[in-house]
Amino acid sequence: MDFGPHATFIIAAYAAVIIVLGGLIFWLIFDGFHQRRLLNELEARGVRRRSAQRVSRGRLDHE
Repeated sequence: MDFGPHATFIIAAYAAVIIVLGGLIFWLIFDGFHQRRLLNELEARGVRRRSAQRVSRGRLDHE
């Protein structure tokens, strides 16, 4: 494959994009594990989400 006189720039640009995308994917996976651990800690302490409120007679308890 011949990129012509700009081969160095083209290869460097592709390498930079691969590094940035790889870093973003790594960060998303790492942060996902971190958030899951934090949520598990909150659940272990008894903290619940507001969206998990009980429904009685077709209405939310706080209404």
